[in-house]
Amino acid sequence: MAMQIPQARGPLTEALFGALRSGSDDFYPVLAVGPVEGEDAALALWVLYELHYRGFDDVSDEMEWDPQLLRLRVALERDLEQRLRERFTSPQGLSVVEDFFDWVAEHDGASVADHVQRAADRDQVLELLRVRSIYHLKESDPVAWVVPRLGVRAKAALTELQYDEYGNGDPNRLHHHLYARGLEACGLEAAYGAHLDEVPLEVLEQNNAMSLFGLHRRLRGAALGHLAAFEATSSMPSRRMVQGLERLGLPAEIVEYYAEHVEADAVHEQLAVRAICGALLDEEPELADDVWFGAFTCLDLEDRFARTMLDHWGADRLGAGEDRREEVA
Repeated sequence: MAMQIPQARGPLTEALFGALRSGSDDFYPVLAVGPVEGEDAALALWVLYELHYRGFDDVSDEMEWDPQLLRLRVALERDLEQRLRERFTSPQGLSVVEDFFDWVAEHDGASVADHVQRAADRDQVLELLRVRSIYHLKESDPVAWVVPRLGVRAKAALTELQYDEYGNGDPNRLHHHLYARGLEACGLEAAYGAHLDEVPLEVLEQNNAMSLFGLHRRLRGAALGHLAAFEATSSMPSRRMVQGLERLGLPAEIVEYYAEHVEADAVHEQLAVRAICGALLDEEPELADDVWFGAFTCLDLEDRFARTMLDHWGADRLGAGEDRREEVA
């Protein structure tokens, strides 16, 4: 099921969303709005990407490949990629296969999961579940774009991981379906995109980065580096989420979602780093810097998201990730 166009967050999205609903072929007024940034730009890019996923009930499917929309998307993508690269410093003398987990431990930042485990109240956790739903209700889909762009070994390893993410052939075990069941059990709307209007900038940029990497063949190394960092920092935080959700007495269905990731991602992190990224770099060693860029972007955006949420809740974020260093390695 698709969704409705969300609420605009500025002049660009106001113009863009009106044009999308009307099916207009003339997007020059949209392009001429002028420089945009922040939530307005991030939401515009998210919506343009969504045309390649499930689309919107109030937008014609024909708009997916409208050349003026693609022009706008490219401009927003260039700005996003430039800002992400400006934050990245390439590590020197490191091997992805041999040094990745130590490097991740050194770059791991603030943790929402730590707060949920120890101190979050029910309202904070429900808010977190809502804003996380923008990714978790299409979990792994951005990575699926990468499959046809890989060589034999990397492709085989990635599809092994993806098969698990998609439930090993059982629709009831798809990870995004498990999350939807968890939302419903918590009394939250579980429809795809239902909570888009309340997500902060950092969530939009997290999702936009994954789509950017997945949709561009030239960024296949970044996509797999992002995946490796995501998997390498998922198992222990998922365990902490389980403990926090149980502490608050939240339904078993949402606990099950995170419990699934405790065991699965402990395996996936090895598969993502050694089998997937390792195979990619055996075939295309020149992509090593892109792998590191994708991994850094994953950790950096998660840190920025965590700090935003912890500040929003008035929670202590100092040293939030320190006690997880050894666990990640």
